[in-house]
Amino acid sequence: MLVAHNLTKHFGSTVALGGVDCTVQPGRLTAIVGPSGSGKSTLLRALSLIDPPDSGQIDLDGKSYTFPDDRFTFEPPWPRLTVVFQQFFLWPHLTLRQNILLPIRRRKISGADGKLQKLLATFGMGSFIDRYPNETSHGQRQRAALARAFLLEPAYILLDEVTSSLDVESVAAVLEHLRVLRSENIGLLLITHTLGFLQQSADYITFLDGGRTLESGGKEILQNAQHPRFKRFVGLLQRAT
Repeated sequence: MLVAHNLTKHFGSTVALGGVDCTVQPGRLTAIVGPSGSGKSTLLRALSLIDPPDSGQIDLDGKSYTFPDDRFTFEPPWPRLTVVFQQFFLWPHLTLRQNILLPIRRRKISGADGKLQKLLATFGMGSFIDRYPNETSHGQRQRAALARAFLLEPAYILLDEVTSSLDVESVAAVLEHLRVLRSENIGLLLITHTLGFLQQSADYITFLDGGRTLESGGKEILQNAQHPRFKRFVGLLQRAT
């Protein structure tokens, strides 16, 4: 289990995270929602230890990281815990196929080519997989970043607005694959603003605003929001649907 306790993060005088708790359970999907600037992406970077928190504790399957004590001394949990950000981080001089396979081959993970072929079929990537990033669309690069993460077969996957640039069919394929991963006991955390996804797929929802958790619970909280800010946010999602 991935559990965060009282995480804080400051950028100068700005409070990005003000004591956030978060749990990602194997086989369950936790959704993080909130307005722009609420701390969602900062939370993902802190949880993945790419940009560690200023204070707090992160427990990952029995191993604890305590901050600020472990800030510069920890061994990162990658790829057991893998993140897909909106920026994708694809090497421009490598094709999408090479980008996807690079971390697999560096870690000498067997059977990658066969697994990649399945993902290519799932995400409809066969026609552009051997192009360079600048020869593909934003949505195609997004699918490549997702395939790279899924191919690593992590125990936990953190996803930052991963369906934002995909067409309807690609979104459906990604969401179906997430359901498969959940059935394989993979823990998923996803930032999203898609109400339909929250209603259909989220096991647990956390609403952040101003770097703090204002409301959290099962997806029934979408129908019974208590905090005024969350109630207004859900209303905006409904109107945008």
